[in-house]
Amino acid sequence: MQVEKVILAAPRGFCAGVEKAIKALDWMTRVFEPPVYCYHEIVHNQFVVNHFKSLGVVFIDDVRDVPAGAPVMLSAHGSPPEVVQQAQLSGGAVVDAVCPLVTKVHHELKVRAKKGYTVLYVGHEGHEEAVGTMAVAPESVHLIESVEAIDALRDKEGPFALLSQTTLSLDEWQHLRDHAEQVFPDIWMPNRSDLCFATTNRQAALRAIAAQADAVIVIGSANSSNTVALTKVAESSGCQRVYRVNSAQELPDDLSGVVAVTAGASAPESLVDEVVALLNPSQGVTTQAETVEDEYFPPPPELRETLKALSALLDVAFNAPVASTFDGQADRAYTAAQVLSAASR
Repeated sequence: MQVEKVILAAPRGFCAGVEKAIKALDWMTRVFEPPVYCYHEIVHNQFVVNHFKSLGVVFIDDVRDVPAGAPVMLSAHGSPPEVVQQAQLSGGAVVDAVCPLVTKVHHELKVRAKKGYTVLYVGHEGHEEAVGTMAVAPESVHLIESVEAIDALRDKEGPFALLSQTTLSLDEWQHLRDHAEQVFPDIWMPNRSDLCFATTNRQAALRAIAAQADAVIVIGSANSSNTVALTKVAESSGCQRVYRVNSAQELPDDLSGVVAVTAGASAPESLVDEVVALLNPSQGVTTQAETVEDEYFPPPPELRETLKALSALLDVAFNAPVASTFDGQADRAYTAAQVLSAASR
């Protein structure tokens, strides 16, 4: 391997929603005796999932598998209403780590459905976010993955609305939005796009550097929609060699010249460090920043209430005020990267 230079895209890696979910599940492993159950993968990254498995987290695809009274977390991708209800029936603590941006789409769908809209939902069939969102109003929503799917609804009664899976690339979404507007000129859309700002930012950052690279490395798991979208962005930018890798061990051994590197929104920065170290560029590493992200999502409200109750119990047990178990400023400063570090336990 004779890599001359590495260009890192910025922003890359963990978004605010992933930060929130990882830190919330870490809190649960500290507060509750194992096992802690999690409905679906907390985020779509194998490194993260394996970390939590090592702490006694059991990932399940059916909340009916949760033993009575056991704590359960619902993943960042959002869950169908019936899954949330079923989890609550188990009798244990239930913490919903859904990303607030996904919650926004759930709310939009619920409101439009109640107003009698036929909702076109642009998303990937079978993706957990799409499944969870469409379950909010299944009688009113139609999954859209092609212009043909839009055309098939021409004879439906309006009014119409357009919503989207948050992790899509702009390239996947824009032509479908344009076609929907052409077919249904009065179609309702949110004032702000449903596409996740973090997903859009990562795509813009990669697009800015992909064309000047001899190869692009996208770090993230194959079941991560936003990671796959990044590979498509790189390919559409004209780069002839685009590789999605889970870790440095999957890098091809014949890379040379300039290599651009980015990471999906659920990929840890430690994996980026390992990739850069193996590339070992002779002319060093530069970072090209497209924008700066400073968004912060606090822990789920159910978890905050649990931590508040725990703090009160400690006060009674020690017959004196005890430092709060949860501190917002401290939580914002404590990163998911630190959570995933063995030294933090």
